[in-house]
Amino acid sequence: MIVTSSAIQNGYFNDKYGKRGTEIIKKIPLVSFPFTISEAPEGTKSFAWLLEDEDAIPVAGYSWIHWMAVNNTCPDVPEDYSREATDIVQGINSWNKIGYGGMTPPNKTHRYDLHVYALDTELDLKPGFRIEDFYRAVDKHMLASYTLSGKYTY
Repeated sequence: MIVTSSAIQNGYFNDKYGKRGTEIIKKIPLVSFPFTISEAPEGTKSFAWLLEDEDAIPVAGYSWIHWMAVNNTCPDVPEDYSREATDIVQGINSWNKIGYGGMTPPNKTHRYDLHVYALDTELDLKPGFRIEDFYRAVDKHMLASYTLSGKYTY
């Protein structure tokens, strides 16, 4: 399985998906970035993903969760899907909001990892699920995974 994104150029996410974007509420960037999943294994019924910032650990004390979603059945995820999609279930991010909360590195350039999972089923998770629920559910049904990384400048 391979995941690519037009939002990443020369290893860096485009400004509009983070703190220099134009659609921000209470310091939370709202426009999620597009990505494409290809070469999913046979038997894939849905995709799940998690966007995290492990570089936040020294500042926040934990890996910052920017976006979690499950039950996506389309390999092409468009821009702003977090706000527009009605066919996925989204978890709660580290801002305690459901959906995408973009990149806002507080102290230096950070690396952001999008972990995408091909699953053999859709998951029985409700909107606002937590990271523990995500890992527990994904672990039982994972066929393949791929991590796409990009940086966002301070």
